[in-house]
Amino acid sequence: MKIIDAQIHIWGQGIPGHMHRQVPVFTAEEMLAEMDEAGVDAALIHPPCSWDPDANALSVEAARRYPTRFAVMGQFPLNRPQSPATIRGWRRQTGMMGLRWPLIAPEQQAWLRDGSLDWLWPAAEREGVAIATMGSLFLDDFRRIAEAHPGLKLILDHCGLVRMAQDEAAFARLDDLVALARLPNVAVKATGAPAYSSAPYPYRNIQDGLHRLFDAFGPQRFFWGTDITRMACSYRQCVTFFTEELPWLRGDELEAVMGRGLCAWIGWDYDFG
Repeated sequence: MKIIDAQIHIWGQGIPGHMHRQVPVFTAEEMLAEMDEAGVDAALIHPPCSWDPDANALSVEAARRYPTRFAVMGQFPLNRPQSPATIRGWRRQTGMMGLRWPLIAPEQQAWLRDGSLDWLWPAAEREGVAIATMGSLFLDDFRRIAEAHPGLKLILDHCGLVRMAQDEAAFARLDDLVALARLPNVAVKATGAPAYSSAPYPYRNIQDGLHRLFDAFGPQRFFWGTDITRMACSYRQCVTFFTEELPWLRGDELEAVMGRGLCAWIGWDYDFG
């Protein structure tokens, strides 16, 4: 079974926010060494432009050097006059699969409501470019965008759960998330799942909540991944949590969750052999 991580970061400058490893550089080669040790075949890079403004170019270069190991969900500044033109031909860049903005800052979330981003969703829809975001921070706006643009593939980051919360509190809006599954253009990255539990591996207190999400979205819209540079557990534990510890995830459905579904969703023509 091929295993593809739906979210990693590499960077060449800057110190990350407190959640990630406090190192000024984390290279593609360092990432590959960790992937090899954990048994991860490939990964989708999300450029961390919030602390490395050159991360998009760095990620594209990594995909050029290691085309069988990396692809990219890139980004560009949304508040520049040339931004609407930038999205045209976006996927023609080496290894580029789509777009991702966390939209964590309050002013960025305000753009969702004041019309500043009204150009983005139809432009991505026309280009056939999927967009991932921390939609859990603005679920109502996320739903509105998804309903208005049914041809736009949208991805909820980090299980769509309550950011920075753990255990039961992390699943406070689970019913709303499950309801989003009725929209066929919405998928969930089940990235960073261990961080939502204060229990030890294998995080039994969040397994039922993850099961509900899986049942709602199905194996083709529920993508395993790690965001490994902020995980307290090992990379291998991130893998085996899904491949060995979830009794409801087996066979073809496990293969879909561990990589096939992600590749189909974003159009990554990965060779599964």
